Amino acid sequence: MQIFLLNINEIKALGVTHYEAYVAHGHINYHVANNYTAKVLAKYELLVIADNSQSEGFKLELVAHQQVKTDFLTFIKMCAAFGIEKREICMDKMTCTYCDKAGKEILVELIPS
Repeated sequence: MQIFLLNINEIKALGVTHYEAYVAHGHINYHVANNYTAKVLAKYELLVIADNSQSEGFKLELVAHQQVKTDFLTFIKMCAAFGIEKREICMDKMTCTYCDKAGKEILVELIPS
């Protein structure tokens, strides 16, 4: 099985307007023009998302991950433990928004291009 990784600019060039990446099992919904959505299936075993988000702890661990102190799966497990349900990526604004189970925005980050 081959896995192709694209950077944010390559994804945007494909016509993706925004997408949601779900922490619980890794599925992603890519949205393009004309209300079309391409769905990528689950990537790993189901994780339980904490009912209550812990934004300060999450932000500290996110910084550690961005400094390459953790791998991706460790990061995803940390998101689940701190109550992060999904990441919403907006190509127009070039933002990544982390949301909890209630849909509350925990953190909005600018994505470097």
